[in-house]
Amino acid sequence: MDHFYVIGLKKRRSWLLIGFAFVTALLFWTQKDMVFSVFSNDRPVALSKGNADEPNIALTFNISWGEEKALDILDQLKNEQVQATFFVSGEWAERHPEILEKITEGQHELGMLGYRYKSYLDQEIDQVRKDLLYARDIFKKLGYEDVNLLRTPNGHFNEEIIELAEGLEFEVIHWNINPNDWENPGTTKIVDTVMKDTTNGDIILLHASDAAKQTADALKTIIPGLKNKGFQLVSISELINQAHAETKIIE
Repeated sequence: MDHFYVIGLKKRRSWLLIGFAFVTALLFWTQKDMVFSVFSNDRPVALSKGNADEPNIALTFNISWGEEKALDILDQLKNEQVQATFFVSGEWAERHPEILEKITEGQHELGMLGYRYKSYLDQEIDQVRKDLLYARDIFKKLGYEDVNLLRTPNGHFNEEIIELAEGLEFEVIHWNINPNDWENPGTTKIVDTVMKDTTNGDIILLHASDAAKQTADALKTIIPGLKNKGFQLVSISELINQAHAETKIIE
């Protein structure tokens, strides 16, 4: 009886290990643009939401390559007279200084995605430091001295990366509304996700790279719809500077 019990336990453990490996692999595959770490209240955090008691929300756009869709989106924002925050990679900024100028001329806020758009979790911490410092130098050379908002590539970070960023005087910005527009799921789905899920203080992640082919059209419905719901579209800095804004822990 004892012998049979031991064999059964081993078999069960093997199946558990196989199941765990499968679930882990599935999560790794599907959690692109998500954060994998949990931080407690006394540790560094990334801002993912502003004050839930105020109707202010932030439209944010990531750009790491291309130029056509960024211009289309800037036109939409101008037509609707709203301000957004653009997070761009230093490598893209070097190649498209004229679009960067249009972003700031439109009174939009500028943040960075580091220099090269590569997950910081795939790099040694010294490489991450070099990437951030090089990106800062590039923005300064382009005439943008005070770019201190940082969104990590793919939204990937851990506690060590946030501590490094804070030590370099960056404010790490995440999001809590993500319609995955870069996958081009259809304009209707992008609109429905944003309109259904957005609440006070939310940070909406969208993309202005050329891969996001449906975002500009979706904005034609999203922006008026959010306004009709009573939301005020503001920059990330305005969200941060609200008197009672609270930092939400990323999970």
